[in-house]
Amino acid sequence: MSELRTKAKKAKECARELATKTTKEKNAALELIAVELLEEEAFLVSENNKDVQVARKNGTNEGIIDRLTLTTGRLQDMAEGLRQVAALTDPVGETLSTTIRPNGLEIKKVRVPLGVIGMIYEARPNVTIDASSLCLKAGNAVLLRGSSSAIHSNTALVAVVQRALEKTSIPVEAIQLIEDTSRETATEMFTLNEYLDVLIPRGGASLIQSVVKNASVPVLETGVGNCHLFIDRSANAEMAISIAVNAKTQRPSVCNAVETILIDRQWADTHFQDLIHALDEKSVTFVGDEKTRCYDQRIMTANESDWANEFLDLKVALKVIDSVDEAIHHIHVYGTKHSESIISEDAENIATFLNTVDAAAVYHNASTRFTDGFEFGFGAEIGISTQKLHARGPMGLEALTSTKYTVQGTGQVKG
Repeated sequence: MSELRTKAKKAKECARELATKTTKEKNAALELIAVELLEEEAFLVSENNKDVQVARKNGTNEGIIDRLTLTTGRLQDMAEGLRQVAALTDPVGETLSTTIRPNGLEIKKVRVPLGVIGMIYEARPNVTIDASSLCLKAGNAVLLRGSSSAIHSNTALVAVVQRALEKTSIPVEAIQLIEDTSRETATEMFTLNEYLDVLIPRGGASLIQSVVKNASVPVLETGVGNCHLFIDRSANAEMAISIAVNAKTQRPSVCNAVETILIDRQWADTHFQDLIHALDEKSVTFVGDEKTRCYDQRIMTANESDWANEFLDLKVALKVIDSVDEAIHHIHVYGTKHSESIISEDAENIATFLNTVDAAAVYHNASTRFTDGFEFGFGAEIGISTQKLHARGPMGLEALTSTKYTVQGTGQVKG
């Protein structure tokens, strides 16, 4: 039996046991994992450095290397995320509704774990901990399949997690890593309906679409982030520029960073150069339409693909427009339904934008960088869903549960 099938079978067995664990037992395990992570910082950073060195040798994009890198600060954030998940209300067993039927049957709808979750992701070792913590708290076993580019990091992280679980009542193999990173193993995982209840892909568009198109296991689809910022004519200039700089440059390699800035012509007439100067100071490069080039000839002409690209780098597309409706149309054509923001003081335009833009998260006077499980108070996230079924936006504990009905009777029979 292959590594995948052996571990998947064990995960299925562990899922049944994990579903019976109390909130206290699960929280104790999360707290211990957090402690273990910090105690093993030197080991984890050392193993991560092996992946980073290979990535640099292979000429990997700096944005990807940023996602790959573990630092003291990021490990501390991961530990804090574990503690936040432990502090959250346990969704398992929550009664969502109770109905008493005319015949006396009491029907309750309650939350239950999904079962076994297969996680397929790319060069983001933090996902290893995010997925482990959320799955554990929601009573699910998880089978982790990261990319070869993070194999040393992921192997080390799961080893640390399992060492912590050995000190608890949680089955150690409730969290497992598939160390075979071959394409064949990933493909086999797509159709492992016998053991997996759901697949969650997290990474670039090609990975996500490959899973969606080829999997027979149900998929919780996460999405890429071609996010937009619309600066309305009424926008406060200082606020708009501050948000634009943050949304583009605070961490450009992540999916909630802004890739296109849409600027109302009236605002541009007065403040365009200030915006360009602020972004240029952060080493941002620009592409734009002909209208933007009228304001600054340093802006390179954008091609059609630039409007659809997720740059994941210090690069931004700029477009000067004439109305909120034009902004919404552009987002409708090129957006990925992830995160969109309007900077405005016009109540009518704000309402139109918030009510009309179709995205998982729509902002007013705030950076798109807040589309994140940690920032939303979920402790961590398993991914950001841009689909509409089951879950949408940052997916936390509730997204990792299903429901069942319990029906209490007093001898009723169907007439």
